[in-house]
Amino acid sequence: MENEVQKKRILSGIQPSGNLTLGSYLGAIKNWAALADEYDCYYMMADMHTITVRQVPADLRRNTLTQLAAYIASGLDPEKNVLFVQSHVPAHAQLGWVLDCYTMFGELSRMTQFKDKSAKNADNINAGLFTYPALMAGDILLYQADLVPVGGDQKQHVEICRDIANRFNGIYGETFKIPEPYIPKVGARIMSLTSPENKMSKSDKDPNGCVYMLEKPEDIMRKFKKAVTDSDACVRFDPENKPGVSNLMQIYSAATGAAFEQIEAEFAGRGYGDFKKAVGESVVEMLRPIREETERLLSDKAYLETIYRSGAERASYVANRTLGKVYKKVGFLAR
Repeated sequence: MENEVQKKRILSGIQPSGNLTLGSYLGAIKNWAALADEYDCYYMMADMHTITVRQVPADLRRNTLTQLAAYIASGLDPEKNVLFVQSHVPAHAQLGWVLDCYTMFGELSRMTQFKDKSAKNADNINAGLFTYPALMAGDILLYQADLVPVGGDQKQHVEICRDIANRFNGIYGETFKIPEPYIPKVGARIMSLTSPENKMSKSDKDPNGCVYMLEKPEDIMRKFKKAVTDSDACVRFDPENKPGVSNLMQIYSAATGAAFEQIEAEFAGRGYGDFKKAVGESVVEMLRPIREETERLLSDKAYLETIYRSGAERASYVANRTLGKVYKKVGFLAR
């Protein structure tokens, strides 16, 4: 038990707003499996964040379950990691509201993601879209997380979380641990195959820009064959001048473990056709066992139910201790 106490805690979540992408896998999930021995890990399906944009209810339920199965299939052992659904732990909404009252309007209006999402959903700029950084701060602070694995584009959310936690601690004394962003070394930012200046995203306008973790091999191959390169016909890592080729090299490196120099040597004097085919095949082989295992798990709903129920219990135990402390500090009368 002594070791358990000393392990640093990690919390992360991905919205089940659609299928998980290759970018989510290489940038986050693939790295998570290796963290379980060193850290105390909590991973949630962030379904409460998902509804800031309108969802089809049946799809959201299916996507949440599929994401849980894909997490397990990707090597996140439910014994070693706490896997749970955000909405199954009421403390998220409860702490989210308290933190709303300690988050400034000006801070929220500066969040770049609010500006981006408002532009994309002009007919539904709701209060949740505006205040969700306070809910996200609640997600992190409930678990007294030391580290939050994020892509470079998410650092702003960890920064506002730290500001909120420091503000609260400043008023009421030590309540929250101040989290640090944890940015993985490689594969942190996989770009779109068709517009490599943008991050790979399920909201990409061009469906060929985004590869999904559970996609059929023939669809993956087709997308890689269409991937944007350049007229240089030389496989060389140069993100500034060769964004498309550099992105494919990042993906190939993450899938095979080969260093950039090895990749350059392997494809020296060969055309981009060969290179794109090789990258596609390496991704297909990397994802094949995950897709097959996810499908197997989805056929066993009873097993998945035991996982998310036990995850909710384990998460609630930790979350409720923090929430109780917060409620007491702000002056709420104990039940």
